[in-house]
Amino acid sequence: MATYSSTIPVIQTDEATRTQFLVRVYQHLALAVVAFIGFEAVLFTTGLAERFARFLFDTGGFAWLLVLGGFAVVSAITSRAAYDLGNINAQYAGLFGLAAAEAVIFAPFLWFVFESESGTSDVTLAAITTLIGFAALTVVAMVTRRDLSVLRPLLIWGGVAAIGLIIAAVIFGFTLGPIFSVAMIALAGASILYQTQRIVREYPAGAYVGAAVSLFGSLMLMFWYVLRLFVGRD
Repeated sequence: MATYSSTIPVIQTDEATRTQFLVRVYQHLALAVVAFIGFEAVLFTTGLAERFARFLFDTGGFAWLLVLGGFAVVSAITSRAAYDLGNINAQYAGLFGLAAAEAVIFAPFLWFVFESESGTSDVTLAAITTLIGFAALTVVAMVTRRDLSVLRPLLIWGGVAAIGLIIAAVIFGFTLGPIFSVAMIALAGASILYQTQRIVREYPAGAYVGAAVSLFGSLMLMFWYVLRLFVGRD
């Protein structure tokens, strides 16, 4: 596999290099999704998903906050590793590390979903809806000539507000309903638009693993809340 030392944004390179970069980005994004499914299969096959779900149910919301905090730390570490252009092993460790972390965070949620009567259909519909939405947003980001960097402040403040609402919901015991899920889907969509345009305009050709990792995080965020919306409709 070729490596790159250049820090020149891929948009300033020739068409063949840009095309190769994008192909590699989405190949590695697909690899991250496959790895996530594989890790999830292991968690369910070994019974760890059920034990984790029951543990969180028995210990309450504060344990879930600790899990989310741990996930945030792991995400930061794996994302940083994925951007280490001088170390391809670190990049792949970041990619698979984030896939594993996503599998762990999803495991208790998916276990509860699969325990319901319409669990399998809900997951299938949510996955299809997410993929269609992701594909549509990717096309928009690729063809639009508008600078989507204006979305960055919205993403920052939206993320902070979402974290605050989640913490408040745990502390005060109220439920975040479908409106919150819709808002988070919109936030994830904005992140996909911003990240897609950003990787083309700012990333060097050797940063395809890091680019895939950034898109993977937004894709999984969208999937989480689309699934939450489908489950909540029952």
